[in-house]
Amino acid sequence: MKQSVKLIVGNWKMHGVAADLVEARALIESVHDVRADCRIALCPPATLTDRMRQVLAGGRIELGGQDCHQAPSGACTGSVSAEMLVDAGATLVILGHSERRGAFGETNEEVSAKVEAAIAVGLEPIVCVGETLEQREAGQAAAIVSAQVEGSLADGLSERPFAVAYEPVWAIGTGLTPSLEQIAEVHAAVRSAMIRRLGQAARRAPILYGGSVKPDNAAEILGVSEVGGALVGGASLKAEDFLKIIRAA
Repeated sequence: MKQSVKLIVGNWKMHGVAADLVEARALIESVHDVRADCRIALCPPATLTDRMRQVLAGGRIELGGQDCHQAPSGACTGSVSAEMLVDAGATLVILGHSERRGAFGETNEEVSAKVEAAIAVGLEPIVCVGETLEQREAGQAAAIVSAQVEGSLADGLSERPFAVAYEPVWAIGTGLTPSLEQIAEVHAAVRSAMIRRLGQAARRAPILYGGSVKPDNAAEILGVSEVGGALVGGASLKAEDFLKIIRAA
């Protein structure tokens, strides 16, 4: 099932200070003629969320967070709650990114709890899944990703907007990308796992592809069956590059 509405999300990761908001300003001034059925979002570091909101106010670019804690509040020094993101102007949040799973040891159960926290305050979660190079070479990609999908989604999503992002760990920031056939295979497996977990309601949720998405490969990737958008890292930091990816949708 090919999604008609594409969701293109820029994940700035741990990049960006106030001076870099010039890129967001340049982007918002350039997307007025992008097709109406393309959704666009930027996810800056938490320190820029409110200032990014001010830049994006009144435009068509949505604002997201890069993570949230599963608890609504408490003694969690350094963490940001879902409610705090909403208060700062966010409407979406990335959860379960491979960098969180790998570097911080997040489990499927923890990601699912974060999803519950996000939807409780009205945030639209983007739930990330992906296999390592070793798992890919062992022929386990589809099985690993399917297990992550089923373990990371939450019951409440069947009635809420959400997305799943497939990011092969070995392709993130490396310049490497799977073949179009490999992307199609995993996205099909993701869709099947979503339906097993949530039923037919899961058919409406887009599956984004992430992992070295660039202006020169975006169009062919976004044309693959079941690719409903892109989760873009480094190429989203510069308005000129990110705009080329958006226009490829």
